[in-house]
Amino acid sequence: MKRLNIFIIVLMPLLLIAQTNSVALSSLTNKDRNENKKETVTIAFLPNELWWGGAVNDGYSMPYQEGFSYNMYGNNKGNQVQPLLLSNKGRVIWSEQPFKFTFLKNAIAIEDVKGEILQNKAGNSLKEAFDFASSNYFVADGKMPHEMLFSAPQYNTWIELMYNQNQEDILKYAHSIIDNGFPPGVLMIDDNWQENYGKWDFHAGRFPNPTAMMKELHDLGFKVMLWVCPFVSPDSDVYRDLAKKELFLKNAKDANVAAAPWIDSGQPAMIYWWNGASAVLDLSNPAAEKWFKGELNTLIKKYGVDGFKLDAGDFYFYPDNLLSHIPGTTPNEQSELFGKIGLDYPLNEYRAMWKMAGKALAQRLSDKAHNWADLQTLIPNITGQGLLGYAFSCPDMIGGGEFSSFLNTQTIDQELIVRSAQIHALMPMMQFSVAPWRILDKKHLDAVKEAVALRKNFTNYIMLLAKEAAETGKPIVRTMEYEFPNQGFEKLNNQFMLGDKVLVAPILQKNTIKRAIELPKGNWKDSAGKIYKGGKIIIIQTELNKLPYFERIIN
Repeated sequence: MKRLNIFIIVLMPLLLIAQTNSVALSSLTNKDRNENKKETVTIAFLPNELWWGGAVNDGYSMPYQEGFSYNMYGNNKGNQVQPLLLSNKGRVIWSEQPFKFTFLKNAIAIEDVKGEILQNKAGNSLKEAFDFASSNYFVADGKMPHEMLFSAPQYNTWIELMYNQNQEDILKYAHSIIDNGFPPGVLMIDDNWQENYGKWDFHAGRFPNPTAMMKELHDLGFKVMLWVCPFVSPDSDVYRDLAKKELFLKNAKDANVAAAPWIDSGQPAMIYWWNGASAVLDLSNPAAEKWFKGELNTLIKKYGVDGFKLDAGDFYFYPDNLLSHIPGTTPNEQSELFGKIGLDYPLNEYRAMWKMAGKALAQRLSDKAHNWADLQTLIPNITGQGLLGYAFSCPDMIGGGEFSSFLNTQTIDQELIVRSAQIHALMPMMQFSVAPWRILDKKHLDAVKEAVALRKNFTNYIMLLAKEAAETGKPIVRTMEYEFPNQGFEKLNNQFMLGDKVLVAPILQKNTIKRAIELPKGNWKDSAGKIYKGGKIIIIQTELNKLPYFERIIN
């Protein structure tokens, strides 16, 4: 549902970093930064070394090739970002602050550093590099999001209702889920259930009795989440009250203030986002956090709401030329502060995030279009999430999250919906939005139901992996290179491991008749019970209603 229209990238002074094999590179003073602003350090590659990390939305580009460049400051590319780089030779680069990296022919160039850069040689594999980073820089806290996010499919009202969220149609959607043979799960009521942005109460005209609605949804077996964001509409009484309390980011004084006197320090800044222009909460002010949590807690207490989809929070909605309660709070830090709010609510979902790996937060991939090209990004991006420490991941909505793709049923690719559902089935979370029973014929609907049934068969295993991730930080879905290091799988991004036991090889191209699968050494059993000896590529025949997967036989 998101349309990220504003990309504000602020360039900061460059910082000299001396290359080292020691644990730490000392951070420099502001004077040092100014004196060395034009200098860049290069970190030479080891033989056959490849690297992962940075932005989740760049997962499809990992491992990085010559010419790739990314500055983490002020730009999260619509998804989660970690100040982390990992190599298949066991090396780790980490900082608590953002930096820019560029891949040269035989080295990484690092510049625009805002804090201390740490380097380590943790072993000789990608897994060892991750394990070191997870154990030292984003330690798992032993907690996980609500179990129902994993144990049952999720359902989001966005595609079916768009901006017409209303009590009658939400109940119809929920009943249709049950009536069409799908199990209840978490139901997310998306944007425009509320009176206004910042007025976090049900719109009285569209929700005549939200208490009764919540009871009916709960009686059907659903947990209910509401969409929220850190924006406040400027033409509301809430805005006027919070402006007086100075809870928003403010405009800074500049030379043009005489020509535009309404743009002055002390006035809330207007941030342009996909739904217009709004003020944004300055979460460096504890009073802003307290107010926002108070609104969420009221919804829980008054209506029995179970949790929240916390949307926006992207770095570029916090331009660093604005004034914050704590001077110098960066765009990245504002996003991190927004992320911390979700820790109070086990039923949560985020899309934008700075750091916060190892925490009990459900992290969704950015919106995917209804096409095969975007489907092919799911595996590298979600395994990239895992390598960055975001184990509790959701691969967006089944079939895509862009509502315009579903307005005309004649343009819907039914096979794409099926293949998308199959990928979700053996990933940490499975989220529907478009109603399969509305857009699919019987053959394709039955195939989607088989994917849901397959997930049910693996639910106990997925829950075991989620609990393990909460304790150890280990990814739930893993790249082949992570699980089978230094065996030639570094660039294989069309299959993945669910834990250490299940190899999943989804169908990612339309009208696929045969599928090549790379089986690691060892013995593997397919869904029909056939045993394959690994260490080779096999070719299988594909079927519409079958997801190719293989269970590892461990003697």
